[in-house]
Amino acid sequence: MDFLATLATWIWQYGIMFLLVLTLVVFIHELGHFLVARWCGVTVKAFSIGFGPEIYGFYDKHGTRWRFAWIPLGGYVKFIDDDNASSQGSSTKGLTASERAGAFHSKPVSSRAAVVAAGPIANFLLATVLYAALNMTVGIRVLPALVDGVVPNSPAAQAGFQPGDQVVAINNTVIEKFEDLQRIVGSSAGEPLAFTIERNGEKLTLNATPNVDEQRDAFGRTFRRGLIGIQRTMSADKVRTVDVGIPQAILLGVGETYSNISQTIAGLWDIVTRRQSAEQMGGPIMMAEVTAKVAELGWEPMLRWIAFISANIGFLNLLPIPVLDGGHLLFYGYEAVRRKPASERMQQMGFQVGLAVLMMLVVFVNFNDIMNVWRRITGTG
Repeated sequence: MDFLATLATWIWQYGIMFLLVLTLVVFIHELGHFLVARWCGVTVKAFSIGFGPEIYGFYDKHGTRWRFAWIPLGGYVKFIDDDNASSQGSSTKGLTASERAGAFHSKPVSSRAAVVAAGPIANFLLATVLYAALNMTVGIRVLPALVDGVVPNSPAAQAGFQPGDQVVAINNTVIEKFEDLQRIVGSSAGEPLAFTIERNGEKLTLNATPNVDEQRDAFGRTFRRGLIGIQRTMSADKVRTVDVGIPQAILLGVGETYSNISQTIAGLWDIVTRRQSAEQMGGPIMMAEVTAKVAELGWEPMLRWIAFISANIGFLNLLPIPVLDGGHLLFYGYEAVRRKPASERMQQMGFQVGLAVLMMLVVFVNFNDIMNVWRRITGTG
């Protein structure tokens, strides 16, 4: 009974919570496709949350089948001329003239591109709305980039940092809060940085190169970060809250969404250039565990996590890989330039290559997940 209770708790904490978050993000993504498709006059045959056999469904007044399926790891919008749920291939055989008029592939390339781009854009909008709502309700918490202490013999000590210094810029990038300092230093291990500081009303420039600190996180993944030895007390009395209005909250929300995407791009580039270990790339197990841990922190961190996932799902879907939205947009760009669509053979080859790339990525991240779980169980690595 203890085992079953533990298993049930694990499934709830690490499975159900993540699936609820994923379902929301996927629903918004597919809703973007759906709404713009309707606006462009495309006949939508089905709107599905999940894959596989249907659990429950109904038809709306336009004849679209809204369905919930047993495998809740994604979703799709199916048009009247789609051969399959991934919108690969089309067939107008057996369609009446009025039905062909509503076919996705009969629409101008601009309309098709708009429908495809609407999914990722909807994810970006969800992230921006969540961040903006949080900015308006809880305000902006700012921990000034002040130096409370300096670790002896650290790069900061060697550069001449002193308690009381305020970092105002790094490599001419303005530093508004301590989080900015942490982000730049953490991603610049082994790279020389020029710090502009204020000390007793004067501006000085100090040069320091962050040490490379390699650690394993709570999920067993290896990561490298830069450290220079600046200490900052994270007490509540040193954090100030700034109230913002609606326009500023929205602008800040856009900025936070952009920052999420930029950090993902930088992280992927670090893995490609081998500055970071590929072990950091996790799959559904890692995402489920992070979701559960974030949920324990409260509703605000959870909403920020949902925004983060939404922004990154939008970005990843824009990668120019056939099968993904970005791959479709790549072919539409080709069609717009050449004024004729890519050949069916080219599109089929692109689809096969894209599917192979995605399958290899899925296998890789799931392998990482399993190995990280194994390391935690056995205490190795």
